[in-house]
Amino acid sequence: MQTFQEMALPESLNHTLIDMGFNNPTPVQQEAIPSALQGRDILGSAQTGTGKTGAFGIPLVNHLLTNTEGAALVMTPTRELATQVMSQLQKMLGKKSKIKVALLIGGEPMPKQFRQLRNSPRLIVGTPGRINDHLKRRSLQLNTTDFLVLDETDRMLDIGFTVQIENVMAHLSPERQTLLFSATLPKNITRIAGKYLNEPVRVAVGAPSSPVEKIKQTCLRLKEADKHSTLLTQLDECEGTILIFVKTKFGTEKLAKKLRQEEHFADAIHGDLRQHKRDRVIAKFRNKTFRILVATDVAARGLDIPHIEYVINYDLPQCPEDYIHRIGRTGRAGALGNALNFITPADNKKWQAIDRLLNPNNKQKESFKPKKPKNKKWGFKKKFKTPSSSNSHKKKTFKTKAKA
Repeated sequence: MQTFQEMALPESLNHTLIDMGFNNPTPVQQEAIPSALQGRDILGSAQTGTGKTGAFGIPLVNHLLTNTEGAALVMTPTRELATQVMSQLQKMLGKKSKIKVALLIGGEPMPKQFRQLRNSPRLIVGTPGRINDHLKRRSLQLNTTDFLVLDETDRMLDIGFTVQIENVMAHLSPERQTLLFSATLPKNITRIAGKYLNEPVRVAVGAPSSPVEKIKQTCLRLKEADKHSTLLTQLDECEGTILIFVKTKFGTEKLAKKLRQEEHFADAIHGDLRQHKRDRVIAKFRNKTFRILVATDVAARGLDIPHIEYVINYDLPQCPEDYIHRIGRTGRAGALGNALNFITPADNKKWQAIDRLLNPNNKQKESFKPKKPKNKKWGFKKKFKTPSSSNSHKKKTFKTKAKA
């Protein structure tokens, strides 16, 4: 099927998809949606940024619109991804929809979630930990939930949510449709799929352990002591907005502060920030209030900001699979993207593990050679507001300038 109109969707859903700019289905949507609309379980793997939210969101909304009873549950590994998925699904439901929803994530007030659950929501999106909290409190009933989505399942298992996921499964209706999506398919996911999915349709778009082809990847080999000075040079060479990954929460704050002191417009995000602060930082970055976001792996999944031009791995990730998700924050939905990796002598084993994941058939071969950056100005012509820091709440507008 080449268009959404060929999928026999409800008229109201077709209208909202047009309003949202869903013109033609992506490959993963072409493969997954028709089978999901037939009620089949889906085991899907696709590179990040290829339209997986639409691949499960459109069948989910179709299910809610065409069935007056039953409910849908979406589980994601992070608060940010849950919030983003909920936003997309509510847009698909339409402004006039009477279907009640509940967002169940950590960092949000429990009384607010209790109020949402008392309204008998038919759409619930949340993280496994908070969903289990409500199950234990008996504020959440899932016995009529007949549509389940597990999004970024590999990440949920990586961070230890296996027990919580299986506990949620025990509360769901046995007569349900399950859609499991993941960027990678390690053995623990195939075990979960074999246990909980009923003769699933296998959907695979691209190599599950490969990044999007339109992301240009460059490696710079350097000493640990030279990382910061090299970063400053690269920030002047790169164009557009930039997402920088570091390994620790303290490191994000420290680096963002140093960049602000050096007249770069940056802010930080990590797991210790309160949810309202995380939401505010992401909203400012999305609106281009500042140019550089320094983050831990909390931003490696589910952060869908189309204008991110560069991802810089200031520190390589501990888990090779996280590299794929990190660089997938650029090059979204078929756009061109760039990834720059800093590799110190201490990172050799980490990079070898990443290289084996990306190139399983190439033994002892480095996939990306160090490349000297081109001598050009990044020329990002946009007015920003200085992000609030812990010491000041003043804002000012400025024009960015390339350093001489």
